[in-house]
Formats: sequence, C-alpha cells, structure tokens
Amino acid sequence: MIVLLGTGIYFSVRLGFPQVRRFGDSVRLTFAGFKQKGAAGKDGMSAWQSFATAIAGQVGTGNIAGPATAIMAGGPGAIFWMWVSAFFGMSTIFSEAVAAQKYKVVLKDGTVNGGPAYYITAAFKGTAGKVLANAFSIFLIIGFGIAAALIQGNTISEAFANSFGIDPIIIGVVLAALTLIIVLGGVKRIVGVITACVPFMAILYILAGLIVIFMNAEQILPAFKMIFIGAFKPQAVAGGMFGIGIKEAMRFGIARGLMSNEAGTGSTPHAHAVAKVKHPCDQGLVAFMSVFIDTFIILNITVFIILTSGTYTSGQDGIVLTQLAFDNAFGSVGGIIISICIFFFSFSTILAAYFYGESNVLKLFGRKAMPVYTALIAAFVVIGSGFTVSLVWSICDVFNGFMVFINIIGLWGISNVIVKLWKEYERDPNVETTLKDIKGEKTSGSSKSM
Repeated sequence: MIVLLGTGIYFSVRLGFPQVRRFGDSVRLTFAGFKQKGAAGKDGMSAWQSFATAIAGQVGTGNIAGPATAIMAGGPGAIFWMWVSAFFGMSTIFSEAVAAQKYKVVLKDGTVNGGPAYYITAAFKGTAGKVLANAFSIFLIIGFGIAAALIQGNTISEAFANSFGIDPIIIGVVLAALTLIIVLGGVKRIVGVITACVPFMAILYILAGLIVIFMNAEQILPAFKMIFIGAFKPQAVAGGMFGIGIKEAMRFGIARGLMSNEAGTGSTPHAHAVAKVKHPCDQGLVAFMSVFIDTFIILNITVFIILTSGTYTSGQDGIVLTQLAFDNAFGSVGGIIISICIFFFSFSTILAAYFYGESNVLKLFGRKAMPVYTALIAAFVVIGSGFTVSLVWSICDVFNGFMVFINIIGLWGISNVIVKLWKEYERDPNVETTLKDIKGEKTSGSSKSM
C-alpha cells in the first residue's frame, strides 16, 4: 500500500499532475476511437480497444464487493481514502502505459507484444533485468491469468447457481467452452467480445445502480457526510457503530482502491502496449481514464447503493450488501440483475487476464506453449466452478504482491525516461501525436522520439 501510493504521489509531482491538467485530452483520446473501424490483430489494436481491454481486467466483482468490504472494515471514511488512492493511481497507470508503449516489441511472427517484462529488462541491463522480468512474467501467468480463470469461474457459477438453481459444474463447463471459442479466435475475437461487453456491462450496472440510489435520494447528502466525516473522525459516523479509527479507514480505503483499479500492479500495461498511437504519452492519457471510470464512476455507484440504502447496518459483508440493496429496490428481479452484471464483469476479466497471461507466455516460451496455457485456462474455469477458492484468493494476493514490487522497481528504474517523454509531448511542437491528429493540429516538423 505504501509503495503503490508513494509511487503515485511521486509520478504525480514529477509529471505535473497530468490527471488534472490533461483530463480533457484524456477524454478526447479515449473516446475518439469509439466509432473507428478496424479489427485488432497481431499488429496491435486501437487506443479505444486497448482501453476497453484494460477496463475489462479492472472492472470485476471487486467493484461490487470491494466497496462493501472497505466500508465494513474501515467505515464510510474508507471511501474518501479510496478516492485519494485512485487520484494518485492515475499518474501511476499513466506511467505504466507510457513505459509499455516505449518498450514494446515485434516478435518473429509479426505479433506486437509489450508489458512490464519488457520495460523491466530496459531498466536493468544484464542478468538482473532478465531475472526480474522472467519472475514478473511467471507471477502474472499464475497470479493473474490462471487464478482469474479459477476465481471468476467460481464467482459466475455461484451467482447463477443461487439465482437460477443451475448446477455450478454445468455452468463451469459452458463457461470453459465459451472461453475456448473466443480465445482460439485470437486477439481479434478476444478484443471484439471485450469491446462489445464493456460498454454494455458498464451501462447496465450504472443505470440499475442509479435507480437504487435515487429511490433513496434523501440519503445522498447524508452519505457524503458519512464519507468525509468518517475519513477523519470515524467514531462520529453512524453512532460509532463501525468502531474503527483513522488508521483503519485509510488502510482499507487505500488498499481496496488500489486493488480495484490495478494502478501499479503491472496488469493493464499489456493492453496499453499494443495500442496503435503515434506517441507513448497518447496512450498514457488514455490509460488514466480507465482508473477514473473504474473507481470514480462504477465503484462509486456501489458505494452509494450501500450507503443510501442502509444495507451496511444489516450485519452482512461483501457482495451481499449490494445484493440486499438491489433486492429491496427490484424484488426478486434484483438477484437476476446482479447475476447478469457479475457474469459480464467476471467473464470479461477472464478474457483480459488470458490476454495478459498470453503476452508473458509468448515472451517466456514462445508460440509453441500457447496450447498448454489455453488448456489450463479452460480447465481452471471448470475447476473453479465446483470448489471453494478461499485458498486461491490468498495465493493470488501473494503473487500479485510480487508482481507489484517488481513492476514498481521497473517503473522507478525508467522514471527519467517517462518524464522525458512527457516533457517532449507537452513542449516540443515538432512531435507527432495522435492527440494533435484528433484536434486537427499540425506539427512543424517530424517526430524525434519514435
């Protein structure tokens, strides 16, 4: 937590807070490509497609259960610190995307590939760099690619078993089959499904959540009050029912926020590395929009669902708090809505995690290892549907922790390169950028950095 937040503050200061000054440009770059034609392929994908893939990995059941856990463990004030962590995390994820773009490579078969393993190697030459990069790749394949298949398969199966009474194993087999059909179609099909799922799942959850919130509109201002007072005087909130202090509010808010938006974990750079942009900082601006949407929009919907509906007083925890709010608002239909949201959130995460794992399998073992990796993902989706995965969550946390430390070391190692690219992007009129194309601006010369 200290490492991630500290890194976010460091890059925010050195880069001059791009998440504030260039937020409008981030919106332009991210959504300008929404209507663009052209499928993703081995030569890369559009900025929008990379953004959607990153969002698919970031937005998951953690956005439904994470805020509830933060509130019950750290009180409503934890949400304030969740916002703080996301704000600084926007600079971290900007830096990850810039680094991933700068050091992406073209493999022997023409496939564009990139991610932390490549910029870690650039940061530390020789054996040390190779060891750190390979370790990161192994940790991501296990702790993100395979673990996501197991955990998200379990989440979907449990949700549908509870809502529709279907045998979890049957759901797992169907999920595995769907996963194989999509991933065997290559990056074109993976990205095609993700870019279709992401807008739908976000709009569905946001609209349903807003209905719940506005049904309890009189509690919106009290909810804000609980958050801001609870951040600094937790005992003064809800009659002291949470029984926690500022330390707990900060700890759980910052931790859950960083876990939700994945800034600094090293996962999303795999998607941002393959975007077709003219300058690395173009994709950096796109990247921090994913944190904004993940935390400040989708995650906040869950926060205000829980606080305005009062389900935090039920004695329950986790996703149950959100489910109770939906049940109170929609009756039996509430469970169906949550199940549909969970399906899209979790299934898109499986696909994004597969893509991230694939990037590292290709780097470590080459194309010949892909059938084994694909078979493992499908198998673990089925296994996850029938077993309790509490131990896997713990294992996943450990591997993700290793990923974070190695990734952050790599970012600090090339921090001067990131800052230099950003200064060039902002100050050099001769540099060609995708943003200038969107704005219709012309350069007075050719690019010097690409």
